[in-house]
Amino acid sequence: MSRFYPHPIIAREGWPFIGGGLIASVLITLWAGWWSLPFWLFTVFALQFFRDPARTAPQDADAVLSPVDGRIVVVEHAPDPYRQVESLKISVFMNVFNVHSQRSPIDGTVTAVEYTPGKFVNADLDKASTENERNAVLATTRSGREVTFVQVAGLVARRILCYTQAGETLRRGERYGFIRFGSRVDVYLPTDAQAMVAIGDKVSATETILARLPLTAPETVETQPDAAAATVAADTADYREQAEVIATETLPRAEVAQSDIEASAEKVRQAVEKEFGA
Repeated sequence: MSRFYPHPIIAREGWPFIGGGLIASVLITLWAGWWSLPFWLFTVFALQFFRDPARTAPQDADAVLSPVDGRIVVVEHAPDPYRQVESLKISVFMNVFNVHSQRSPIDGTVTAVEYTPGKFVNADLDKASTENERNAVLATTRSGREVTFVQVAGLVARRILCYTQAGETLRRGERYGFIRFGSRVDVYLPTDAQAMVAIGDKVSATETILARLPLTAPETVETQPDAAAATVAADTADYREQAEVIATETLPRAEVAQSDIEASAEKVRQAVEKEFGA
């Protein structure tokens, strides 16, 4: 199945449903007249559900695009469960009246595709990200930034379709999957990404910019030693020397055991750490 535009404005995934509904509607109309109304309603619903219009993608190099139509339900910093790193998580919830074709939010290369079986709770709930059936695409942008986008099944959705695999390249706006019927997509970005949407916003696949992701990761800044910790270390060394002198002066005629000196120094170190809150 081609993932590139132009393609029929009605997704191929829906052709069997629409065709079957249309045939049934016509036949039942001929045999039973108005009793065919429910079948016509189903056919119209299927027609609108599987619509898949072409979209124009912004070409901003740092733009991460919305992979689907829907409503923003999550914008927060959270762990990326597939890469085990902290990330900016943005989730888009799709109801049954949204376009359900999934499109790549970036230009990049797929590094892995991970499917996880699960439940079918309401995709609008936060726990859907960890409990529902889902399929994650791990990709790397052309400049080397790592992005994860996850198809999550919903209360009614019972089928996740993914047409890409590890090693393939994706272009922004390119179709890579479909979910039937009602679901969500979670996008995990590096923490230096800047969200361009807020909870409650309505977004359009490919046309809406979810976030701005710098082309290069920020440089790691070496942290300086904590001043209080440095002070404690210095004071501990001084008090240790004092402990050795005190122990030696206290027992002038006996050989002071090294273990006794170490014990005294340890007590002094603990007292200093308690004083400085280290």
